[in-house]
Amino acid sequence: MKSHRKELMFHLKTRRGLVNITRRVQEAVDESGVLEGLVLINPMHITASVFINDDEAGLHQDFEAWLERIAPEKPHSQYRHNGFEDNADAHIKRSVMGRESVAAITKGKLDLGTWEQIFYYEFDGKRDKRVLIKVIGE
Repeated sequence: MKSHRKELMFHLKTRRGLVNITRRVQEAVDESGVLEGLVLINPMHITASVFINDDEAGLHQDFEAWLERIAPEKPHSQYRHNGFEDNADAHIKRSVMGRESVAAITKGKLDLGTWEQIFYYEFDGKRDKRVLIKVIGE
């Protein structure tokens, strides 16, 4: 069994943002030489998420509006955690959107549905962040 590890680095200039990382994940799969297996894509921070969905701007705006209704950023005083930092909403948004994603690899390619893409979703940006890509298989 082969195993390959790669880290992606991010530093978003905004507090929140979505980045389509599908191409970069496929590049890691290509580097691994794995033809049949799985790839784990995991943000190594508790205020970010990786998920698979459609790359459509209206949907992305819907995610942002929905998450802001569930866990509004402000006022910061509404959260107990914000006695330490001002990012309690980011922790909640990450919990809602999930931690990581796993995708199948078939014949050396990501085996995604017709409209599926892989996204990094940052909820507390403006600083360095990492995403782990772990490829395993034959």
